Amino acid sequence: MCGIAGYVGPVGPELLPAMVKALAHRGPDDSGLHVDGDAGLGMTRLAIIDLVTGRQPMSTDDGSAWLVFNGEIYNYRALRTELEARGHVFRTRSDTEVLLRAWQAYGEQCATRLAGMFAFALWDARRHVLVLGRDRLGKKPLYYWQGDGVFLFASEIKALLCHPAVPRALDPEAFHHYLAFGYAPAHRSMLAGVGKLAAAHVAVLERGRLVARRYWSLPPAAPAATIGFDEAAARVRAGVREAVRMRLESDVPLGVFLSGGIDSAAVV
Repeated sequence: MCGIAGYVGPVGPELLPAMVKALAHRGPDDSGLHVDGDAGLGMTRLAIIDLVTGRQPMSTDDGSAWLVFNGEIYNYRALRTELEARGHVFRTRSDTEVLLRAWQAYGEQCATRLAGMFAFALWDARRHVLVLGRDRLGKKPLYYWQGDGVFLFASEIKALLCHPAVPRALDPEAFHHYLAFGYAPAHRSMLAGVGKLAAAHVAVLERGRLVARRYWSLPPAAPAATIGFDEAAARVRAGVREAVRMRLESDVPLGVFLSGGIDSAAVV
């Protein structure tokens, strides 16, 4: 895993390095910062794909947009081929650059073309717009806080707390949800005033206003079909094999956690 963090608004120069340092345990291999006036992006990296040239924050060729990204894009090779056919020239072998150029080609709609687990933040310097995105099922976290003319985001709440104005007060309703369900659902977090980008959402911060929209919903269930056991087993096996195959893209050795349950045993 990696960690991303950043801000839009007037803050001290010490804030972004402190936020990234708070996330250092998420990515021991590398870290990077980019500051553009009243906007900054930072990340700490656990290198999986393109170990040498996949450094972040990553910019477009003209430096007009900068990206930090936590996760993996499973279909990045196919998406890269699609983008090359549209005339995009790549400098690296990373899925980060595929995401960046997909944004250049499709704008905020690029999220609909991604198969993977991800949280990303992109600063569009020309429009002075921050774009945030989170994967379909919310596997990768992304928290945010807004106040005093400042917008902060990070992979973990502890990085937000590097800003002294972020409240430490408990959100009683979120705590009630946690006790009842084991998690705080929707946009809430355990701290009052700290939100999280919902799964399958892209959010745009422009002129201090954050607007989020859902880009994907779980399709409705198809009508029940009567099939035999052998066909059902074959479909499950094919689905599991394809899901595992998509997750085997890596430039480092792979492993799997085996608990002895049916799910992890099937993956192995």
